[in-house]
Amino acid sequence: MCKIVKDYRDNMILRQSFNELAKKTFGLDFEDWYQNGFWSDYYNPYSIVEDHRVIANVSVNKTDMILSGTKSADERTLKHFLQLGTVMTEESCRNRGYIRILMEEIEKDYAKQDGIYLFANDSVLKFYPKFGFDKALEYQYSKEISNTGECQFDKISMNCHRDWKKLLDAMEHNVFQCRFSMAGNKGLIMFYVTKFMQECVYYNTESDTYLIAEMDGETIFLHNIFSSTLKSLSDVTVLLGKEIKKVTLGFVPMETDGYTPLEYYEDDCTFFVKGNSMDIFHKEKLRIPSLSHA
Repeated sequence: MCKIVKDYRDNMILRQSFNELAKKTFGLDFEDWYQNGFWSDYYNPYSIVEDHRVIANVSVNKTDMILSGTKSADERTLKHFLQLGTVMTEESCRNRGYIRILMEEIEKDYAKQDGIYLFANDSVLKFYPKFGFDKALEYQYSKEISNTGECQFDKISMNCHRDWKKLLDAMEHNVFQCRFSMAGNKGLIMFYVTKFMQECVYYNTESDTYLIAEMDGETIFLHNIFSSTLKSLSDVTVLLGKEIKKVTLGFVPMETDGYTPLEYYEDDCTFFVKGNSMDIFHKEKLRIPSLSHA
């Protein structure tokens, strides 16, 4: 008999079954994330379970966002968002309406949220509008820069608990200002840093500043900045050195001088939203922070 099960991350049998389906469907394994202590209450799989086996799933990621005013950092609005992800069904169990059942259960449990969003691949673009989701635009900011001197950041390979803890501490003491940033849910950022992006963390000792970034020749893609001293983006980018000629941001900057916001499209990835508050993405030219994707 099938039933809906949620809040089961500490159930080894169900967690293992969830991981097996995730590996089969997406090539993802959440077990090390769990064992390292980063799977928290922010991430909650809603699953259809049959005989102790996960056969369908829609995961809820709580991603509260802080929208800050450009004139004053004190102008801050907290938006309670949900991100849906890890949507999957065992191949032999498809076309039984399991995802619809899970979607309805999630909406019942989280009726008071400001909005829900997800990122869909091209094969399911006709699927999510059936649940009231609409396509939406995001905006990406970039700027040409001209610095002198050498890069002041050193790469830190994030392959040990000691360095993970230092980065987490930096997140706790961060003073860097973004216009639209995720509140809490550090585990989602650590999912990236401890798995796919271990070689994408940089540190400047003098300013106590961490970057999560991808460098490619003369360009840099800045995913996140955590600093205990630097609040200004220009104070950060000047430390990148003369080799970097273009900065692209995975977040919305507080200071937009010289930064060009362009409509952002990603191959095989469409942004869907649901909820009355979700029109702010177009009105305010926002994007979901790049490391807030689940």
